[in-house]
Amino acid sequence: MSLADRPDAMVFAAGLGTRLRPLTERLPKALVEVGGEPALGHVLRRLAEVGAGRIVVNAHPFADRVEAYLREISPKLRTGGAGPGPLLLLSREPERPLETGGGLLRAAPLFNGDRPVLVHNVDVLTGLDLGALLAAHRGSGALATLAVQDRPSSRRLLFDETGLMGREDEPVREARGEVVARAFAGVHVASAELPGILGEAAGAIEVQAERGDEHTREGGGSDPVFSIVDAYLELAARGASIRPHDVTGAPWFEIGTPERLEQARSAVEAGRI
Repeated sequence: MSLADRPDAMVFAAGLGTRLRPLTERLPKALVEVGGEPALGHVLRRLAEVGAGRIVVNAHPFADRVEAYLREISPKLRTGGAGPGPLLLLSREPERPLETGGGLLRAAPLFNGDRPVLVHNVDVLTGLDLGALLAAHRGSGALATLAVQDRPSSRRLLFDETGLMGREDEPVREARGEVVARAFAGVHVASAELPGILGEAAGAIEVQAERGDEHTREGGGSDPVFSIVDAYLELAARGASIRPHDVTGAPWFEIGTPERLEQARSAVEAGRI
């Protein structure tokens, strides 16, 4: 893979991790240990192996500790093919966590700006094929491609033959063809142009928040606070193509609670991820 073909990547790691307290009272969720390595380390290695040339990690609580860890792990990362390991960059969110959409918007100047961005939640550990996800995105012409699963979830997304069309029981446009409901896996690929249009979507989302939309909230500062899924829904309502990539069956763990963290630790120790 040539340097020009290597994607950018981002790890969402700025959350407060409130459900993991008291663990997260003394360290960020990104540095919670899973099978002998911080969750962030697992994600960074996977992104490096798929060829990411530049990885941006956002941080709010304990940002200095996250930055120190990036310095520590950087020389240990290697790509899956020829070439140097990825450049690791920190995007600080000093006032408050900006959620996923606000975090991507703030980090936008740190990307190359001419290639897709592979985005990964730090609290998701998975064995899904990231290379296949990237290939599906590059071949689709979509603005974004979301890894999705057929699993129970309280906030499943609706997809028709043209892509994202709403949340379950809450469509944002009329359906075209067969409709399926899938759960978002917390991993997605954004086209290079997405960060440049997020600001407009954020403005529309904040207007909705003022009207009482339960899925959004206002930033109250210089940087908007909004969910990337809300942005995708807003863009889909305007006709943007947001495509699904089904990864049902791939090992997948979300470590947001103590019980789920223990499940992920057992899976790592067993070699399942």
